[in-house]
Amino acid sequence: MNTKPNEQRSGHLVLPGERLGVIEEFIPDSGTYSKDGVIYSKIVGCALMDMLNRKVSVYPLIAEPTVPKLGTTITGQVGNAQSDNVLVRIFKVGDKKISGVFGGILHISDVSDRYVDSMNDACKPGDIIRAQVISEKNQVYHLSTADQNSGVLYGFCGRCGNLLEQKRNEMRCPKCGNIEQRKTAPDYAKEPL
Repeated sequence: MNTKPNEQRSGHLVLPGERLGVIEEFIPDSGTYSKDGVIYSKIVGCALMDMLNRKVSVYPLIAEPTVPKLGTTITGQVGNAQSDNVLVRIFKVGDKKISGVFGGILHISDVSDRYVDSMNDACKPGDIIRAQVISEKNQVYHLSTADQNSGVLYGFCGRCGNLLEQKRNEMRCPKCGNIEQRKTAPDYAKEPL
């Protein structure tokens, strides 16, 4: 038999960099990469040789960690604010809470599909927002709340810190009567954190 020791081991545990076959024999699929015509495992997992479709893939043994990625929806808290952007501390990706510390930036041009004069009209420090990751340029998560399902989930009064109530097109503080503006999500104050 002409097979090399690490080739054609469907169902077996493989480690990153382990040889799985050659591109003349298989098409590299998920969990693999090819270099100089040889297919290797990219992750720790279980090798699967699909002989019918001539594909080789590796399925992870452990779930990938939850981290923000391009196109994912995040939930985070607004931190430092400037006139044209705010920093956001991301604590949820989709429905999963994350344990690491990830930061994102929301620029005024990505707040709404309408013109926004100031970041203070969209969100303020302390607010909890839902946004989409639209870029990972320079290892920074760039966020957008322009989508109709995104925006402020919980807004807090800039004067006394109380939770704002949504009244038509304005946000009113039930404690001190302060009126503010926000770009709110349709499920404002309903999303469990």
